[in-house]
Amino acid sequence: MHVEILVEDSSGKVLLNTLVPKIIGAWGDPHTWNIHSYKGIGRIPSGLTTQGDPAKRILLEQLPRVLQGYGNTPGIDAVVVVLDSDRRHCTDFLADLKALAANCNPSPNTLFRLAIEEMEAWYLGDREALIAAYPRAKMRVLDNYVQDGVCGTWELLADAAYPGGSAAIKKAGWPLPGQVKHEWAEKIGPFLDIDQNQSPSFCKFRDGLRQIALHNAG
Repeated sequence: MHVEILVEDSSGKVLLNTLVPKIIGAWGDPHTWNIHSYKGIGRIPSGLTTQGDPAKRILLEQLPRVLQGYGNTPGIDAVVVVLDSDRRHCTDFLADLKALAANCNPSPNTLFRLAIEEMEAWYLGDREALIAAYPRAKMRVLDNYVQDGVCGTWELLADAAYPGGSAAIKKAGWPLPGQVKHEWAEKIGPFLDIDQNQSPSFCKFRDGLRQIALHNAG
């Protein structure tokens, strides 16, 4: 099986580079994949047709063109699109994404998966992995987290694991937020136990990817 995986930012790509082999095995044994990062999520374009400057690499704005391109490319068994739900209504957002994919002609086999509210929920779904990476993390902050809650997820993780918390990161401004998210991916990702993670949105991503691999076995 070969799968193309799209994610909205580069820290997500770092994390998926670690997670995908844990879920479906080492690259080429037997499955292969490419992971593509974008520079933000953007909005689903009106009319479900590509809008915006391709050079800016905003995922949703380019998604109709990208999916149609994959639909016309032999050898691609599936496309997986991983997005933060942020504060969107998940059911409506998924319905809009599926409508976008169905509008492509031809349309590739596409799986959409949402991290609720943000991909940092997946780190918070494995407390042991987080503590292994950050032994001095503030347990009081972690204990207040409701898994996959819409609460400012990355800020909560920062308040638990980063000196000065999210306030210090926001005060410093860009590029520190991106750098911190890369650090989390690099430090926590290797410790994540994919079968013990308590994040429902992570489990849906894991199980969906496994199902694609099983369907395309051999």
